[in-house]
Amino acid sequence: MKVRVIIPAYNEENAVAKVIKEIPLSHVNEVIVVNNNSNDNTEANALEAGATVLREERQGYGYACLKGIDYVRNLDESTDTIVFIDADYSDYPEEMILLLNEVEKGNDLVIGSRSLGLKEKGSMTPQQIFGNWLATGLIKLFYRKKFSDLGPFRAITWNCLEEIKMQDTTYGWTVEMQLKVAKGDYAFTEVPVNYRKRVGKSKISGTLKGTVLAGYKIITTIFKYL
Repeated sequence: MKVRVIIPAYNEENAVAKVIKEIPLSHVNEVIVVNNNSNDNTEANALEAGATVLREERQGYGYACLKGIDYVRNLDESTDTIVFIDADYSDYPEEMILLLNEVEKGNDLVIGSRSLGLKEKGSMTPQQIFGNWLATGLIKLFYRKKFSDLGPFRAITWNCLEEIKMQDTTYGWTVEMQLKVAKGDYAFTEVPVNYRKRVGKSKISGTLKGTVLAGYKIITTIFKYL
């Protein structure tokens, strides 16, 4: 299985190298960091740690992910699976193997669920926990599919990723992927993953503006794809 990892990164100079160095490289063909208009040493630190680094100046989590996907699409060699993981060192990169094992069993999408795993105290804000509960509850109510988390740590087969034609450029990226997989004829599952306090301050849950915008985008995306 040819696996590539895409890591969106915005001002994560203190964390991105830690993430890269703990990725199980025996299972991965390439680590791709997308520098999302950082103004610190994120790019230099990612390069030093051995990653391929792309630049996406348009600010937005989805923009960064789409940049990574476009890069993979234009490679001369094939890719079987894409793993997405954040650059803030809140996830445990070595647990990537757990996700890939489920892909090998035939799943098109595997979500690393923080809700099912062990969370370090304070690693998720109350608004994150409530938002996850509300969003997954709405998905179950309207789409009749059960998720426990919208966590960004996930593996998806390349064929599935291409077929669902991801579009969101900001906060609705993760939920869009899950909704499209839920509506399509795709196999998906979740695996428990552990979660710790991120390095530095979150640009989304760490600010009132980010929290409100992310919550609004997630909810509107759920109703958009009904």
